Amino acid sequence: MACLSPSQLQKFQEDGFLVLEGFLSADECVAMQQRIGELVADMDVPLHCRIEFSTQEEEQLRSQLCMPTTLSSDMSHTLPRYRPWPKVWASRCPWWCRACTSSRVGAAAVSPHQDSTFLYTEPLGRVLGIWIALEDATLENGCLWFIPGSHTGGVSRRMVRAFAGLKLNTRFLGSEPVWDDSLFVPTPVQRGALILIHGEVVHKSEQNLSDRSRHAYTFHLMESLGTMWSPENWLQPTAELPFPPLYT
Repeated sequence: MACLSPSQLQKFQEDGFLVLEGFLSADECVAMQQRIGELVADMDVPLHCRIEFSTQEEEQLRSQLCMPTTLSSDMSHTLPRYRPWPKVWASRCPWWCRACTSSRVGAAAVSPHQDSTFLYTEPLGRVLGIWIALEDATLENGCLWFIPGSHTGGVSRRMVRAFAGLKLNTRFLGSEPVWDDSLFVPTPVQRGALILIHGEVVHKSEQNLSDRSRHAYTFHLMESLGTMWSPENWLQPTAELPFPPLYT
């Protein structure tokens, strides 16, 4: 895939998100679904390592108290009949690393951008979200919704690390504004589409009330040059599991 055209770049800068249809082929989507299914089936995660990630403060705090047996998932709003997919660190799996760091992903990267609530950087505006539909995402099964242009409104809260004794938890600083539902625009896409997401754009997904799943693969890119990854972020690289570079 070639770099973004001037019109695509302008639309992304204006709206804070951009849909790129046909980024992956149907065969590539199926291969990724099969591989993540294998990883989930083989997982044996100790109870003390299981954390349910939520963007909602009350849900996040409850998960830290309850330590649920299911991991977080991009299918968290689907019907119970579907087995949720957990968040899997791509750096633990070379196959997924190759998917994250392909030349097509590099060509789609637009900078600078920010994902400041959970992935905070100094200076701001250095993180870009990548969301790939591995199945059709429709109005019925939970497609993404955006408030176009909301990425220019700043940041009102952050999720940071917090310790209860030796146990690592998280807490929120600030508060989330009450967003007007009428401002959200649905963004249904076909399998294989990629959505670029500015870190400050307001977005959501509605509950999946259909009889179909909506698998998606998502990750983030950070411009590393001259950027400090906040030591208060819930996600931290280590010597054993560093953030893999996109460009070498």
